Amino acid sequence: MDSASEWGALRITLLFGAAAVALALIAAPLLESRSGTGLARNAGVDLMSTGSIGGTTSYTIRRSVLQSSPDAVCIIRSDGARSGDC
Repeated sequence: MDSASEWGALRITLLFGAAAVALALIAAPLLESRSGTGLARNAGVDLMSTGSIGGTTSYTIRRSVLQSSPDAVCIIRSDGARSGDC
C-alpha cells in the first residue's frame, strides 16, 4: 500500500470514530430523558449532597444502611462529640 491510501484509510477510520463518539454523547442523554426514569432511580442509588452554612461550629451528619433504622442519623461535632444513632 502506498502512503496516500494509508492516510485515506486512517482519515476514514478517524471520521467514523469521531461520529460514533458524537452520536453516543448526544443519544445517551436523549434516551435517558425519554425513558422517564434516570439511572439513579432505577438502581436505587441515594444521591448525596454536601454543603456548608456560615457559623462557628462545624459538624458532620452521617446516615448509613448499617444503622438500626433507615431514618437514623449520627451527628459528629468538630470536637469529636457524637449524638444520635452513632
